[in-house]
Amino acid sequence: MRIFHIHGGGVQELAALPARMPAQGFVWIACSRPVFQARLADIQGSLQALAGLQLVDLHVSDLLNAQLPSHFDYTSQYDLLVFRRLASAQGHAAAAPQDGPAPAGKRRGPPVLRRIDTSPVGFALFDQLLLTVHPDDCAVRNAYAARLLAALPGASPAEGRSSPLPGARLPGSPADLMLRVIHLMVDGYLDLRRELTRQLDHWQTELLKPRARGVNWASLLQARLALHALDEICEGQRAALQDWIETLETWALPDSPAGLRELDLLEVRSRDVLEHIERVVRHVRRLEQSTETAVQIHFSVQSQRTNDTMRTLTALTAVFLPLNLMAGIFGMNFEFLPLTDKANGFWWALAAMLFIALALLLLFWRKRYLARSGR
Repeated sequence: MRIFHIHGGGVQELAALPARMPAQGFVWIACSRPVFQARLADIQGSLQALAGLQLVDLHVSDLLNAQLPSHFDYTSQYDLLVFRRLASAQGHAAAAPQDGPAPAGKRRGPPVLRRIDTSPVGFALFDQLLLTVHPDDCAVRNAYAARLLAALPGASPAEGRSSPLPGARLPGSPADLMLRVIHLMVDGYLDLRRELTRQLDHWQTELLKPRARGVNWASLLQARLALHALDEICEGQRAALQDWIETLETWALPDSPAGLRELDLLEVRSRDVLEHIERVVRHVRRLEQSTETAVQIHFSVQSQRTNDTMRTLTALTAVFLPLNLMAGIFGMNFEFLPLTDKANGFWWALAAMLFIALALLLLFWRKRYLARSGR
């Protein structure tokens, strides 16, 4: 568990849960799901001391549920947002030695497909406090904490004091901090789509080759299923953010110009995060369509190649049909047949057959009936 006190003068990481709410700024309590479950009583007591209320039982169950989809809920005192983030590659790599060999039913395909695994991050938003519940690795929490904290000039790390990075603006409220963390998670989806695009472009190039052999259809099917799952995940994220924006519009207008500006910034940042999610949704759907189109084009190319082969075989069969007819005529058991009683009759018949065959071959070649399918 990590606790931060964020105020206008900087950021301070606390060693323990505070007994009372600081006079300035707000508190960010970030913990992993197992820690939240183990220290639920302490956290509920701290929420009662700091915010004057506790989480309801249903929301506690939501924060502990590792399979919960993205959604938004609220009470008269606080808001609850669950947002599914991508599982980090580092988290998978770290867990691999402990889990042992991959089971037979584990997702196959390139590593980029294995990264389309998500886990929920819960945000409990109070007036002056933000409680976040992360998966075991807490990669998002640590990544944003690294951005948020910067050592003061001349201060030792043991002092626990820090200040914002040069040119950075500290979150002005728990809602602002929540949106920044969500923005960091959405950036992971934006990075993932570039890797998916490169992988699918490679597959499309292989599928469109006329003589493609050994196409990994299992990986391609896994890619289509993964893209479909990613589309559903992003749809849930978009619905949750839209519910949050609708709730944000119902907030009472602050009296001070600074409060109005802060509310405007929250709305702008919320719409920006929503726009990024919609961008991911549009790109994922384009990738799904591109994958389906590539598969259809591949089968069309294979069908065209088969048609070209059958056309060539048909043309060759047409060349030999007149020859077979002539051979059948001269093979009849009649007493009198043309050229049969002449010494050079065989050569005349052979020359006629060769002439007919060459004429038909030339005709079919000019009509491109014998053209190679690779052209």
